[in-house]
Amino acid sequence: MRRYTAVIERCPDTQLYVGYVPGFPGAHSQGATLDELQANLREVIEMLLDDGEPKLETEFVGTQTVIVD
Repeated sequence: MRRYTAVIERCPDTQLYVGYVPGFPGAHSQGATLDELQANLREVIEMLLDDGEPKLETEFVGTQTVIVD
């Protein structure tokens, strides 16, 4: 079992959830609900893994809050 961290955002125009795995080319999808997005991301990642284990271009580290005056 492999685990990947996805970044999730919500598009203000379409109201769709959009997710991608940082550093994993092609690992992105969207869905009307978080559950749909999760299923769609899983499907995309499984298809990409059919070509072999990817060499990730970057590594997800985390998020930060930046305060600007």
